[in-house]
Amino acid sequence: MDYNYLIKIEYDGTKFVGWQYQKNGISVQEVIEKKLKKYFKKKIRITGAGRTDKGVHALGQCANFSIKTKIENKKKFLSSINFFLRPHLISLLDVQKKKADFNSRYDAKERFYEYKIVNRHSELAINKKKVWLIRKKLSLKLLKKGAKILEGRHDFSTFRASSCSSKSPLKKMNKVIVKKNGEAISIIFQSKSFLQNQVRSMVGCLIYLSLQIWNTKKFHGIFKSKSRKLCAPPAPAHGLYLTKVKYN
Repeated sequence: MDYNYLIKIEYDGTKFVGWQYQKNGISVQEVIEKKLKKYFKKKIRITGAGRTDKGVHALGQCANFSIKTKIENKKKFLSSINFFLRPHLISLLDVQKKKADFNSRYDAKERFYEYKIVNRHSELAINKKKVWLIRKKLSLKLLKKGAKILEGRHDFSTFRASSCSSKSPLKKMNKVIVKKNGEAISIIFQSKSFLQNQVRSMVGCLIYLSLQIWNTKKFHGIFKSKSRKLCAPPAPAHGLYLTKVKYN
């Protein structure tokens, strides 16, 4: 009998080439699989819910794997795996037994990404490589206006990486929420799925609008142009977090 387990994962993506295996460096998936193999004494292949890019962090990434060994003691399992993972700044937050046909990628109902910005003149001391520092004053009103334009079902080709493997650029953006707390600004994106580089590219364009490099008409026009060449430079990877994957 095979047991199918869902794991919830937190990681600092700074030193990784991304979630999935790549030839040019170490991935989060590779490290976790090696530590699971060490624990179970068997080769394990995990399926991730979201393929985060190089430098992107996660507070609630999810993945599943099948194995014939039953996890009898959840606390012991998490403690043991996290002991092995600690030097890599990866932590397993939870493990749950799922049905045999459960797939963390295809069964996800909604994914939540949060982009974190600090809007101030002074250098970062605490959150360096964890947020995007923008020194020029941002317009919260224009950020929120741009966020509303992005909501709904659209062709998101403007924000799509040339290497994106998704079959269609059509996606439904359920919500884009802009929050401000002092000098900290968060932009939260909710959708069932995303194109490669989509969130960072959207944030880059929102910042051009907020800095009034573009007006609302130009922002809307570039979005609808479906032209990647017209897109603003993508926001840095280190400000982006996969915060949650919703299944029910």
